[in-house]
Amino acid sequence: MSNPQQLRYSKEHEWLSAADENGVATVGITEFAANALGDVVYAQLPAVGDTVAAGESCGELESTKSVSDLYSPVTGEVVEANQDVVDDPSLVNSAPFEGGWLFKVKITGEPGDLLSADEYVAFTAG
Repeated sequence: MSNPQQLRYSKEHEWLSAADENGVATVGITEFAANALGDVVYAQLPAVGDTVAAGESCGELESTKSVSDLYSPVTGEVVEANQDVVDDPSLVNSAPFEGGWLFKVKITGEPGDLLSADEYVAFTAG
């Protein structure tokens, strides 16, 4: 499993891109989480305009194995939800770091406990 080095990771298995010049970052779940969930069949994502808080549930992913809460790795306002994932939840499994991203958030607060790719690999191996 290869976790992109430029991303940061939460212990709840979400990834976060670097924020752009407008303070907007992309959120998704990791390949590790997608594999653990199994085939994702339903995605409930936060809506545009919703405020999300770091470490708090903001949606859910349902798979053939279970239902899992989706946690935001940062605090901010949702500016885009990935409609492609709502229409085809299997994108979470087939392309978790590309087309399977979940939402974009304008960051207002970021916790200090996000992990680097290497730290996340060590965390999931543990």
